[in-house]
Amino acid sequence: MSDSGEHKPTVERYAEAELPSRFGAFRVVVYREIDGDKEHLAVTVGDVDGAEDLLIRVHSECLTGEALHSIRCDCRDQLDLALERIQSIGTGAVIYLRQEGRGIGLGNKIRAYAKQDEGLDTVDANLALGFEDDQRGYRVAADILRDLGVGSVALMTNNPRKVQGLENDGIKVTRREPHEVEVHDHNREYLKTKQDRLLSLIHI
Repeated sequence: MSDSGEHKPTVERYAEAELPSRFGAFRVVVYREIDGDKEHLAVTVGDVDGAEDLLIRVHSECLTGEALHSIRCDCRDQLDLALERIQSIGTGAVIYLRQEGRGIGLGNKIRAYAKQDEGLDTVDANLALGFEDDQRGYRVAADILRDLGVGSVALMTNNPRKVQGLENDGIKVTRREPHEVEVHDHNREYLKTKQDRLLSLIHI
């Protein structure tokens, strides 16, 4: 589906294929940034073109959690849960954005981890490195959803900023779907900080 013409899209389709996984079969669409070098993904189940109230998650890359199985955060668990949820109902999408470390990049995220090891929380660690507490944006996700032909979404998130970000970029969010995963000793303080300082709607 082409862009509405109201603004220049940030990404364009580059490749797509079927992807079998331990959660079931998905279709993966790769988008390349038009004025950048990053590639982002739409992982879909079922027919999403023209869908209203489509169950989706907009998920930011976390190499340490997803590839290295770090338990400092809940990112891998949230991604797995989202893939399970859209498979369970037979339709939906996960928009996977390459914006590691709440937008500061992998190397700076590891530098922030070192600050946390010195006693700072996840917010103050970013601030100490000269970054904002959360530098992510959702324009790319909005453009991907428009290209997929999605009319409106039910967003799996605990982050009210993500709801507002999508709406600011022209995506109708019909409702927020809570998306909570297990809290344990290694991620409790991280999640408590997200709850207290980033206004995450989770229960610790």
